[in-house]
Amino acid sequence: MSSLTEKDRPIVQLLLNSGTCPRCILRFCCVGSQMLYRCPYKDLMKNLREFLKNNKEKEDTVCFDVVDPPCKRIRLEQMEEGPDDLNHNRALQQIPTVNNENTAIENSALKVCNVCLGILQEFCEIDFVKKVCQKVNSSDYQFTSFVFSVSLPPQLSVRERAAWLLVKQEMGKLGLSLAKEDIVQLKEAYKWIIHPQLSEELGVPADGKSLFEVSVVFAHPETDEECRFLATACPDCFKPAKNKQSVFTRMAVIKALEKIKEEDFLMHFPCPPSSPMNLSVALEIQCNNGAVFVAGRYNKYSRNLPQTPWIIDGERKLESSVEELISEHLMAEFKADSFNFSSSGREDVDVRTLGNGRPFAIELVNPRRIHFTAEEMKGLQQTINNSSDKIQVRDLQLVTRSAIGRMKEGEEEKTKTYSALIWTDKAIQREDIAFLDDIKELKLDQKTPLRVLHRRPLAVRCRIIHTMKSEYIDEHHFRLHLKTQAGTYIKEFVHGDFGRTKPNIGCLLNRTADILELDVESVDVDWPPTLEN
Repeated sequence: MSSLTEKDRPIVQLLLNSGTCPRCILRFCCVGSQMLYRCPYKDLMKNLREFLKNNKEKEDTVCFDVVDPPCKRIRLEQMEEGPDDLNHNRALQQIPTVNNENTAIENSALKVCNVCLGILQEFCEIDFVKKVCQKVNSSDYQFTSFVFSVSLPPQLSVRERAAWLLVKQEMGKLGLSLAKEDIVQLKEAYKWIIHPQLSEELGVPADGKSLFEVSVVFAHPETDEECRFLATACPDCFKPAKNKQSVFTRMAVIKALEKIKEEDFLMHFPCPPSSPMNLSVALEIQCNNGAVFVAGRYNKYSRNLPQTPWIIDGERKLESSVEELISEHLMAEFKADSFNFSSSGREDVDVRTLGNGRPFAIELVNPRRIHFTAEEMKGLQQTINNSSDKIQVRDLQLVTRSAIGRMKEGEEEKTKTYSALIWTDKAIQREDIAFLDDIKELKLDQKTPLRVLHRRPLAVRCRIIHTMKSEYIDEHHFRLHLKTQAGTYIKEFVHGDFGRTKPNIGCLLNRTADILELDVESVDVDWPPTLEN
């Protein structure tokens, strides 16, 4: 049975007199009953009135008729002498005693709460809940649960500190103490109230692990300047950040409040905090779905198609890319805001990817649609394949974020198989290239190729050619099939890159060699899982 006890009576009276709402009073009395906070506002006021009218000698406690877990405890300890009785005039403001409890109740009912700035008043009502749900429903998201987040004005932390100092002084008179940690946090109380209402209206449960987030951003322009004294008292707590519009973030304010001395705080801020004229405003009501990840393998059949958009100095060189040909259909079906493409390595614009394809994954950011059956994914795969003769995808499937790590695990230890069409300046016979078939585990030293030096750091990388198999064509051409360590620069292994790759095919054959065509025949990464057709 959750209750207010006799020792709470002066606190209730004190906070009501100062203009604090019933739910904030429960918070400062450390009441941990979620059900109590959900009671209608008028009922809470009525219960507080009955509590204050209660005959102290007749009954030691007045219980609100709600069954719930025990409330938070208030530690009993003797208060030490300190600056608790100071404000900006070095004395806590004396609050006139209102002997008529009805007057106190009525005053509090008419005012915007001086602690929560109305958030535990108007914004707990069903009209606001319906406004949030209307926003959610009109956004056309698929979801089976939700997590609710709220962003509060940073000045609420300042007002909460002032109210705590007021209560702490009053409790000190009774030989009691109140730790800040024992006060029910405003966000926590608000979620206790709002969660069941949102859940009922949306028809799905609240779940802290849900990927669908409903968020509300509150502001209170009237009191925006109340944090500024902290910047003077604790300047090191307020440093400009590139992605923040104001230095007065909630975390910066909390950090400053932890550092500032109580007497300095009370010199700059009224205690109790003054009652505002206006309610807080809900600046934004936003919805966001957690990212969805799609994986598969792609084949690239064009020698004039980059993997990702090819843009140099702001100018686009080719009209499309593998990334765009795949993602445009996924973006449309998942109704996502944006995407991030990744793959197991990459091929040059003039290199084909054959065989079983190259593994890829696409992160779809804030998708509206998230549920797809295996048949629907198969249909989406077919749509992509029908849209272009330059690429094909296979094994298209939904995966988890953690599973994508398997695509990148031990990337340099993986092997890749290539087919290279090679030209030589001097005539060759079959016997001139036959020895290449016998070379195993050939170690290369590859200095960063000249063609990628603008985007890769200068370094010498050790790479291995595991096996080679030659296929004679004519006096100046042969095809070479290679199995190599991932990350090997094949073009440079053929022509030598002006001696930056050693050894190379040119020096092994003792003649000038160049590469005319290159195909990736296999990427030996066992991911994503192969699907049945």
